[in-house]
Amino acid sequence: MVGAAMGWVTFALSPTYRRRFVANARQAGYSFAEVRSAVGHAGRMVFEMPKIWLGTMPRSQMVNSECVQRAYEAGKGVVFLTPHLGCFELSVQDAARRWAPDFGDITVLYRPARQAWLAHILETARNRPGVQAVPTTLAGVRQMIKTLRKGSAVGLLPDQVPPQGQGMWSPFFGRDAYTMTLAARLALQTGATIIVARCERLSWGRGYTLYFEELGMPLSAELDGAVHQINAAMERTIRGCPSQYLWGYGRYKQPRVESQTPTPAAPPTPPTPPKQGESE
Repeated sequence: MVGAAMGWVTFALSPTYRRRFVANARQAGYSFAEVRSAVGHAGRMVFEMPKIWLGTMPRSQMVNSECVQRAYEAGKGVVFLTPHLGCFELSVQDAARRWAPDFGDITVLYRPARQAWLAHILETARNRPGVQAVPTTLAGVRQMIKTLRKGSAVGLLPDQVPPQGQGMWSPFFGRDAYTMTLAARLALQTGATIIVARCERLSWGRGYTLYFEELGMPLSAELDGAVHQINAAMERTIRGCPSQYLWGYGRYKQPRVESQTPTPAAPPTPPTPPKQGESE
């Protein structure tokens, strides 16, 4: 309850956050009354992260885990995608707990903090059993490709705005949003199966439910088409639980400019290593 209260305090004290929350929800067709509980869920997310990173794993259950098992058994790797919804940090931890012993660690990207002490804490926290965190560098992206080619999995947040030059403008709830291309490029280069996940927070501390589903259609061979398909999949997932989405996130902001930040090359034939990387 403390987390929910802090979510409302932030909402009340930040006019910019409040306007963005309402505008983003309206863009998706929701009134504030329909998604107001998302304010409290944003606060809960902040308070539960330290426990998930450093403490004991909370109670959870999985729905449709069979599609994940099939994807692993296909042998071409798995690209787990989840939006900023519910307890998204638990998604990769729980999947790793279930499948890493048989199929290897799940690799995720992270942006190192500038402060050395914080960078060490975050690196330690994200490298939980079954999860390997790699930096947002060329080496990190190459590691993700290597992971997929050996039949293991990677995890990404495809609704996060990447730096300039590492994405493209693609519709998201009817409005163009700068969208990462990395998820699509990884799948196109390796033939990995895309699995969409959402981790819903249950009421009264009863734990979490982690839902899995396949993309539902073959991934387009064209990069812009593949990116559009992934955005559409994120929209469907969010509509499955709009009360737990981070509507206050600046999804439609202009991308930041970063110098000398690598992004992967377009999928060649035959595949070759990518040239650049991008953030999770």
